[in-house]
Amino acid sequence: MNFDFADRVDRVSPSATLAISNKASALEAEGVDVVDLSVGEPDFDTPQNIKDAAEEALEAGKTGYTTSQGIPELRAAIADKLAADGLDFYGPENVMVTPGGKQALYEVFQALIDGGDEVVLLDPAWVSYEAMAKLAGGTLTRVDTAQYDFRLEDALGELTEAVTDDTELLVVNSPSNPTGAVYSDAALEGVRDLAVKHDVTVIADEIYKEVTYDGVTATSLGALAGMQDRTVTLNGFSKAYSMTGWRLGYFAAPEAIVDQAGKVHSHSVSCAVNFVQHAGVEALENTDEAVGEMCNAFEERRDMLVDLLRDYGVSVPKPTGAFYMMPAVADDDQAWCEQAIEDAHVATVPGSAFGSPGYARISYANSKERLREAVTRLDDEGLL
Repeated sequence: MNFDFADRVDRVSPSATLAISNKASALEAEGVDVVDLSVGEPDFDTPQNIKDAAEEALEAGKTGYTTSQGIPELRAAIADKLAADGLDFYGPENVMVTPGGKQALYEVFQALIDGGDEVVLLDPAWVSYEAMAKLAGGTLTRVDTAQYDFRLEDALGELTEAVTDDTELLVVNSPSNPTGAVYSDAALEGVRDLAVKHDVTVIADEIYKEVTYDGVTATSLGALAGMQDRTVTLNGFSKAYSMTGWRLGYFAAPEAIVDQAGKVHSHSVSCAVNFVQHAGVEALENTDEAVGEMCNAFEERRDMLVDLLRDYGVSVPKPTGAFYMMPAVADDDQAWCEQAIEDAHVATVPGSAFGSPGYARISYANSKERLREAVTRLDDEGLL
């Protein structure tokens, strides 16, 4: 039978990051020792207190549906967390709890973007932004920050040309996946000025907000003057709390957006998992020490990997957040990454998947020993 698939599905490609991860898994199933630096996943177990909270919730029978928007305790805890970040205008009524941060993004795109609406992305940009915009029927305008070593403040001229009265949505991800860049206050103020001038809604994807280094703090875009009524702040539990498989995220926004995105939510996923939401309360309220320990480990790995790569003459802007870096590798980054996994058995993601050819994304959510092994293998194959 020949299937007539919807145009919206034909407009997008499978996730490049998941494709590489699947390739690594397939090689490992064949007995190949792969150093997987492609995954956007902490290599730490979920903190024990969070697992205990989930177990207690299960024992207490927290296994049924919850209200679609999320349990009141979690939405209140999220509102408190956002207030501590300078976003004290978000109450529990402004919060939507979702099965993962990706679902939160999908719902917001579906609520805000119609056919032909313009979405502006800052390249390199996480792969799913493009797909979500296209699934909603949007068109894309992309602003290159790679030429400025991913410093957004230096790319504000290009951003000024890109954002116009026709722009419907701008996506800002700080700390950034895939670069690890944390945008300066000056850069975010430039974004604010453009958003206010052209009456543009902005998604502030802050999923890595708690993962920063060198004493850097990631400023919440919504806290800047003029951004309260035009910012959708997104976060989740996967990265900072090492809860990727738990699938728990959220967004906070003006009530009108929550109401409209809530239609998509209620007719698709209904609600996030009950006992997982109770674990989320514990994560927000009692896990600062564990988060700090993970960040310290990531910072040590970052320092080591930056030094190792630079010893081989590989240029890499030093990230101050998340757990990725984007070294320049080759003009044909796709071929470089294919050779890396096929010959060196090191999995990375081509920069072209993020809109920045000539680079590769490396995740340092792996042990120091395995990171050293990866660099040695890449050098042995002439890839450094």
